[in-house]
Amino acid sequence: MSSLAGVVERSSVVVCCGSGGVGKTTISAVVGIEAARRGRRVVVVTIDPARRLADALGLPEGLASLPQRVPLDLGPDAAPGGELWAMMLDTAAMFERVVRANAADEQQAERIVQNRFYRNMAGALSGTQEYMASEALHELHGDERFDLVVVDTPPSRNALDFLEASGVLTRFLDHKLFKLLMVPTRSGLKVIGTASQPILRAIGRVVGSDVLADAVGFFQAFGGMERGFRDRAQAVTELLHEETTAFVLVTSPHRETVVEATWFADQLIEQGFTVAATVVNRAHPRFGGGTAADAEQAATASEATGAADAAALWRNLAELRAIAESEHEQLGPLIERVDADTLVEVPLLPTDVHDVEALEMLGRHLFG
Repeated sequence: MSSLAGVVERSSVVVCCGSGGVGKTTISAVVGIEAARRGRRVVVVTIDPARRLADALGLPEGLASLPQRVPLDLGPDAAPGGELWAMMLDTAAMFERVVRANAADEQQAERIVQNRFYRNMAGALSGTQEYMASEALHELHGDERFDLVVVDTPPSRNALDFLEASGVLTRFLDHKLFKLLMVPTRSGLKVIGTASQPILRAIGRVVGSDVLADAVGFFQAFGGMERGFRDRAQAVTELLHEETTAFVLVTSPHRETVVEATWFADQLIEQGFTVAATVVNRAHPRFGGGTAADAEQAATASEATGAADAAALWRNLAELRAIAESEHEQLGPLIERVDADTLVEVPLLPTDVHDVEALEMLGRHLFG
């Protein structure tokens, strides 16, 4: 069994990560399809607003903020019970669901969601998307409809924000500024108006006017909900570190993307995670087991016998193998960080991956 097949069969969460433009969203979809074919009830969630996943899965209306069933013909060899669902993260909608789930009553929830500071924060504040992605992961993992969640993360450095989001929230809840903003007394507001106002003014330049009053109103309406948010943040952190959570690193065989993937592998290792599988996408195939030098020698031998056409073919093969060998050399630093046995190369395909048929072709290269 390949490492990626083992990931699909044993994991409850698969986090696909990598730099932009390497086909990470496509690989996420293929992993989801293969999991469904193996009898898993899987949901793929993307926080990439592009339509690539929806188009590839044949969903002309696009992805919604809640999971929707993808109508797929998994074939006669598919294990029974498999289902594929997909959704795209809607940060604002997810934030509101989290607020309503943690509010003591409907009145408290309405005070928060109608607050201008909340509305600006839900759509614009840095880090909100990454935290809501972690909330979506927690929500989907607890949904009895699914036994596998595949997360298509943003490009590498934003993916780290996703992994760190729960810890950032916990530290913020423990910060003295947050505790100050939670004080609904006159003395508390007086302190906010002096020591903390420069910070709030800085936030105000991003989210709009009258932010001080809105911020104070939001945090005071938030009172009593800290425990729920803190518990969820801790649960997400534990989930990401569980043995059934697997990280799949996606890259392409080019220097810039390999450098980014190597850096990201280092960051994962530093945080105590393991790269369960590495996918090198769009690699030039080797066309046989020989080397570029072997093909060049065959070209020379053909020329010596007057077989000019054969020599031209051998020389063309030598050029293609040289490209493949150069790409493999670029992968050296990454292979030093990850287990070489978990690395899967996907050849450069003759067509773009834009529909289910192309996804299935890609799946055959990934899973055999």
